[in-house]
Amino acid sequence: MEYPSNHRRKAKTKSWFLPLIALGLSCLLLIVVACSPNQLNTKATQENQLILATPSEPSTFNYPLNQSPYGVFSFLYEGLVTVNGVTGALEPALAESWEISPDLQRIVFTLREGLKWSDGQPLTADDVIFTYRDIYLNPKIPTVYRDFLRIGNTKAFPSLQKLDKRRVEFTLPEPFTPFLRYTNRLVILPAHALRSSVESTDANGNPQFLATWGTDTEPNKIVGNGPYQMVSYSPSERVIFQRNPYYWRSDAQGNPQPYIERLVLQVIESTDNQLIRFRSGDLDSIQVTSEAFGLLKRDSKRGKYTIYNGGPEGGIRFVGFNLNQARNERGELFVDPIKSRWFNTLAFRQAVAYALNRERIKNNIYRGLGEIQHSPLGVLSPYYLSPEEGLKVYSYDPQKAKQLLLDAGFNYNSQQQLLDGDGHQVKFTILVKSEDKSRVDLAVQIQQDLSQIGIQADLQVLSFNVVLKKLLRSRDWDCYVGSFGVPGADLEPFLLSLFWSSGGSFHQFNQGPQPGEPPILDWVASDWEQEIDRLFLAGAKELDEGQRQVIYSQFQQIVTEQLPVFCLVTPLSLQAVRDRLQNIKYSALGGTFWNLYELQVRED
Repeated sequence: MEYPSNHRRKAKTKSWFLPLIALGLSCLLLIVVACSPNQLNTKATQENQLILATPSEPSTFNYPLNQSPYGVFSFLYEGLVTVNGVTGALEPALAESWEISPDLQRIVFTLREGLKWSDGQPLTADDVIFTYRDIYLNPKIPTVYRDFLRIGNTKAFPSLQKLDKRRVEFTLPEPFTPFLRYTNRLVILPAHALRSSVESTDANGNPQFLATWGTDTEPNKIVGNGPYQMVSYSPSERVIFQRNPYYWRSDAQGNPQPYIERLVLQVIESTDNQLIRFRSGDLDSIQVTSEAFGLLKRDSKRGKYTIYNGGPEGGIRFVGFNLNQARNERGELFVDPIKSRWFNTLAFRQAVAYALNRERIKNNIYRGLGEIQHSPLGVLSPYYLSPEEGLKVYSYDPQKAKQLLLDAGFNYNSQQQLLDGDGHQVKFTILVKSEDKSRVDLAVQIQQDLSQIGIQADLQVLSFNVVLKKLLRSRDWDCYVGSFGVPGADLEPFLLSLFWSSGGSFHQFNQGPQPGEPPILDWVASDWEQEIDRLFLAGAKELDEGQRQVIYSQFQQIVTEQLPVFCLVTPLSLQAVRDRLQNIKYSALGGTFWNLYELQVRED
């Protein structure tokens, strides 16, 4: 990827164009629902209000501390740049322009003139300095977003300085291809509202910021810079937003945006309930699952809605084992040592990969509306390594799976139950989130596939917030059916380093020590994990596209050979939207509401 010398990006110029294909699962997919009469004040409000749904309530109102893909932040905050949801191009947001130096190590951002926070206070370069230096780069604040700022082999951080009230200069320790795109995810926070909580400490010496802006905070006290501001929150029920009167966007005629004045984010955990609400006319939009596609397609004309197809979704859908062999601060192993020996045996993981009938998953669970996925990168990525080019694949072959297990010292008893070499029955628990029916169905089929090779797998179906705590904090799980993705990662794989780098905040299959946590004893990254680390660092500073393809091909080979996770099936990105919603620009990258600021509601 080449950067032009002294290149200046402006709102009216063509931005860094990258035709991104897929959407990372880490993005919140919003589902617009109709308005209940008891939630409306006037007919005018009803005509200019949308109710959106989320499968899980927010876990916090504090963005840097958030680890859930479900939250309120896409309405409340913006970064210096934004991403066009159709093209993937970087576009100006809080920064109206940026300049990159010839040596590719300095970037100067110029903020828009007259920016304000939702409480009317001015937003200046001081807020940018505070956000990066005092929060994201603060070692006392355990935020996953610090990973975005680790650069090069030394994992050094950038430095930044204020040039004037509208300009901030970032200096990178070495050229780093993904940095500019990262500034989209690193939203800017209000210094005047949060500085005191960062500078003051509790009885344990931790910043008060760690206990600031939890979900028990009065919503109207949360200060943002995005299109909306919170006005109320009812736990497990809904969050209500009102248009931010100080938001910077306006249309060509000078009309303030967004056009929609009021939003309600409704917590609806069950996808079945969402489907029922949509079919009864209560919902304006719904994510279309594969099992519901035929029914909804037949009814689209009568229901006055359109089903949009964005192509294959981004990210990976996978099943994987807990490979962590470390101990907690009490000296207790995270994983039962008997199970850990199975999970850390490559032949065992390979046998499981051959035992999974992914063609049946595609046809039964996704109704044929998906593609079998072999690689941790999507098939439309320019870095994708195909099976024809040498990518290792695991076609369904239960007999081969059994032979691999026998060769590795496992055996079968008279009931055809799998036993290890010490006579222990091979059985473990599959963890899966409860909010997504198709994910639970997927776990059930995996359970059935494993039973065909003598493995007993029991399901543990929990809410997603609880699942995240087990994966990333307590680390007490055996096997997980999940997904992971970051918007734009197919064209910039380094965005996936949160998951694949051994020190990444979402490196769940061998989650290492994280800042602010109790100590972890005896944690070790394997040789192949360290090789992935090396490849990602090499890819981040390599500008030649041919060399980047070589680097990320090697990464894909390691994943498919070592099998920390087994890729399954990628569903199509489908969304049904009532025709009364205008200016929809649907894509798998941005979803339905990436351009929420310009959406309008037409009166029926």
